[in-house]
Amino acid sequence: MTTLSTHVLDTSLGRPAAGVSITLANHAGNLADAVTDRDGRAADLGGDLAPGAYSLRFDSGGYFAERGIEGFYPEVLVTFTISGAGHVHVPLLLSPFGYSTYRGS
Repeated sequence: MTTLSTHVLDTSLGRPAAGVSITLANHAGNLADAVTDRDGRAADLGGDLAPGAYSLRFDSGGYFAERGIEGFYPEVLVTFTISGAGHVHVPLLLSPFGYSTYRGS
């Protein structure tokens, strides 16, 4: 069994990014939609995931627009591979003019 979660931090404010819309997809199409909670987290995306390539699409433009901020990236697309059982965590560090991601734990 492989599970997936994400955590979005707004580095321009130094706090969790609540209310970011996220879509999980694979080659067959969209699998799940979520919105980050007040702690910037979305857990259990997609249920039990099989090995393969997936993507998380973060609506960064919508998040910043709701706050009256004009950002440079309207969305962030993170593509990654699941190769075995366990938990996969994909954090996103987000600002209006940049982002970074990594495989978390």
